[in-house]
Amino acid sequence: MRRSITRRLVSTLAAAALVSAGLALPVSMASAQTGTATGYASQNGGTTGGAGGQTVRATTGTQIHQALCSRPSTSTPIIIEVQGTINHGNTSKVSGTGCDTADDVIELKRISNVTIVGTGSGAVFDQLGIHIRESSNIIIQNVTVRNVKKSGSPTSNGGDAIGMESGVRNVWVDHTTLEASGGESEGYDGLFDLKNNSQYVTLSYSILRNSDRGGLVGSSESDRSNGYVTYHHNRYENLDSRAPLLRGGIGHMYNNHYVDIHESGINSRAGARAKVENNHFEDSKDVLGTFYTNERGTWEVSGNIFDNVTWSSQGDSNYPAGPNPQSTTSVSIPYSYELDDAGCVVDVLGQTAGAGKGNRVSDGNCEAEEPTDPDPTDPTDPDPTDPTDPDPTDPPTGTNLSVGAGADGSGKGGGTSYGSVIDGNMSTYWSPSGSTGRISVKWGSDTTVSAINIREAAGAEGNIGSWRVVDNDTGEVLTTGSGAGVITFDPTALRKINFEITSSNGTPRVAEFETYSG
Repeated sequence: MRRSITRRLVSTLAAAALVSAGLALPVSMASAQTGTATGYASQNGGTTGGAGGQTVRATTGTQIHQALCSRPSTSTPIIIEVQGTINHGNTSKVSGTGCDTADDVIELKRISNVTIVGTGSGAVFDQLGIHIRESSNIIIQNVTVRNVKKSGSPTSNGGDAIGMESGVRNVWVDHTTLEASGGESEGYDGLFDLKNNSQYVTLSYSILRNSDRGGLVGSSESDRSNGYVTYHHNRYENLDSRAPLLRGGIGHMYNNHYVDIHESGINSRAGARAKVENNHFEDSKDVLGTFYTNERGTWEVSGNIFDNVTWSSQGDSNYPAGPNPQSTTSVSIPYSYELDDAGCVVDVLGQTAGAGKGNRVSDGNCEAEEPTDPDPTDPTDPDPTDPTDPDPTDPPTGTNLSVGAGADGSGKGGGTSYGSVIDGNMSTYWSPSGSTGRISVKWGSDTTVSAINIREAAGAEGNIGSWRVVDNDTGEVLTTGSGAGVITFDPTALRKINFEITSSNGTPRVAEFETYSG
């Protein structure tokens, strides 16, 4: 069953005319480098690219190389605005004091302080990769890189759309579209690869699609010197694996949309630590875990949506995080950032991710809520107060705070909905995708809750086994127990409360998740 949500947008926007969109957008389409580096690219002194340097135009790969080589030194800042199609036919090696280039690839080698930004009608690097080696302070923005091959003809950059290696520092890749037309058997490799001591990198507002491999951090289990990588507001689509593969180091993944991932998604292995927040995983398999090795990694998870995600069984060299992903580590993030609600991610990225979107960004304040219709007195439930409804104890007194709130969870069984637990209708319900799972109620501001009432659907009474109630904001466990009914705890101000089913006696069916302040 597809997830149906409405959006409640609570944000202060840069342009009043765009309030209904919930996005902060530049006034016009970008014609030069825009924005400020985010994520780990903002650390280690920051990433500014060619800011403050000369701005030049290029319509061929050779002209890009000429612009680099004409600089007085390899560190002289420069912004190169690119328009048109860059391909093998117009990309040749150029020599000079400010460069170290090569034929058939955009070579950013042993240089610093460079921005390459698509402008005008757009920039497409067709079958031609971008290679960053022994370089620092690089920005790549608003470009498409497609169909780069490592075998067949023509070949470029080892088959990587964008690849970096050997002591690379501070790279921001933003609003790009990276795509292939198949996998390794068709000659393609990764879309976004880091290896051999590459650090402080951010990939944001980009689309990665139609490839066997999204990208890796570390070329082997022994290549663990990479890391401090942020992936946010990206769409991963129609990939087999590596979204990304993370060996060693720290990766921060938030507000990404993963759809049609066939084999594995975020593969944290070889001691890596991944912080995975407010992402939307959809129609995919094994989207988080350690895969293809026994050298395991760890992860911290919160606020994610798992929509029609399937999980394999744990075995040798296969350690999926699901079907009920739980944190196995804690990751401290040194920079500030704003999180969109996972329920907003699909729509936000539809308007912002990829090249040619005017470098639009979200303001990080989008919230999603499940529809609250039908009304508790809707004729589909003639008597919602019928004493035959499952209600093992008298409910707490006062207003049910779940009415008008939002809901999400760790995943849902076919034919069920998160919104069913807040619709006041005992004939609809939510079930987890397995025997355990999480269902949550959330609000747009701090709400004090001291009691909940978990009401099981008819025919499923007693299916809920053990559980815990968690303050999603802090991770604090408010109380634990077993069985459905009224659950009380100390009054707590929070924005989201989790009911986590940790064991069951059959498929749980939660018809209503009521919340009360007293």
